[in-house]
Amino acid sequence: MIIMHSMRALPRAVGTALRDRLAVMPVVVLTGARQTGKSTLAEHLVPEPRRYHTLDDLDVLDVARRDPEALVSGSQPVTLDEVQRAPDLLQAVKRAVDRERRPGQFLVTGSANLLLMRQVSESLAGRASYLTLWPMTRREQQGEGRHGAWEEIVAARDEEWLDLLAAQPDAPEDWRALARRGGYPTPTTTLRTSSERAIWFDGYVRTYLERDLQDLASISALPDFRRLMRAACLRLGQLLNQAELGRDVALTQPTVHRWLNLLETSYLAVRLPSYAVNRTKRLIKSPKLYWNDVGLALHLAGQDDPTGAHLENLVLHDLLVWRDARLERAEICYWRTAVGEEVDFVIETGRRLIPIEVKASPRPRLADAAHLRAFRAEYGREARAGLLLHTGSQLEWLAGDVLAVPWWRVL
Repeated sequence: MIIMHSMRALPRAVGTALRDRLAVMPVVVLTGARQTGKSTLAEHLVPEPRRYHTLDDLDVLDVARRDPEALVSGSQPVTLDEVQRAPDLLQAVKRAVDRERRPGQFLVTGSANLLLMRQVSESLAGRASYLTLWPMTRREQQGEGRHGAWEEIVAARDEEWLDLLAAQPDAPEDWRALARRGGYPTPTTTLRTSSERAIWFDGYVRTYLERDLQDLASISALPDFRRLMRAACLRLGQLLNQAELGRDVALTQPTVHRWLNLLETSYLAVRLPSYAVNRTKRLIKSPKLYWNDVGLALHLAGQDDPTGAHLENLVLHDLLVWRDARLERAEICYWRTAVGEEVDFVIETGRRLIPIEVKASPRPRLADAAHLRAFRAEYGREARAGLLLHTGSQLEWLAGDVLAVPWWRVL
């Protein structure tokens, strides 16, 4: 998949998965936050001729609500863009597929998770395959059209990791610069200064609050909602306590719960679950709170200097892109015990676990690996070696079971 910008075509990590699913399923649903590149992918990259209808066009939106059959009928494949603006259109898509099922018949995009929207009564079960387009990864921004080296890490034996990552062609990069520009295509590939990106992010937030949010729920207290967004972005990487968050922004816990659900439905907030298998230790079950794009999170929080939590968020974003583009499902969680042992991320593939710790430090030490080693001791043979991602250049085994690796050799 590509984003057309300034005569450049930037491939996307989800491209192969999208083509594979269009060749098999009658409906492919591509969702993600607004401005991640969904519309451009749907309009310009799918190879065969298709009818294209965007519900951002008010005339098309009117037809979708009055006569949806007019948009979905015919033998030519159809792309329906921003379908969350008329959720009932999916009923017409279902009827069309049931009349004649063809691979690639419909490509549907939406700036909200259609499976989480209360207004959507039709899940297209058995008819659709779902994909998520996240903001651009570092390697997508570099034109490689991929995520980090997670697939290679999962496929290789633990003892091969050092040579595998040493062979990565990447050069050192300032992670703070990556955090500030984020991954949305326009501020990433077009805008060069922090003031230009601030103008874009401000317009993005206004559009989300004043229009996109209203497609999901009728909210009149927009200043309160924006205050909640800011408070959430100031808590990246922290355990989510909705009652405490509500006290800080003078909102009730039920309101905080409902509004966080809206942020998650529109792919802005990310709630990372805890690893659920309990052995001998009492585990913390509350999710941790992150954001879909670190650049947007910094803007909303009014922060200029990224912190270690923002580096964690960059790693999580890359992991989510990898997870959602692969055919075999992987789970991304965190691990924390009641006594304070914590691992930032756990990759679960099959019955194997890879624990990952992220440190915004250029000089990793053996003490930094303590929680990774505690995790491995807890889960025994199920746990593979640990990865300690850091901001320096050191690539070596800190211990026999923990590899210290610069973040830029993985992402």
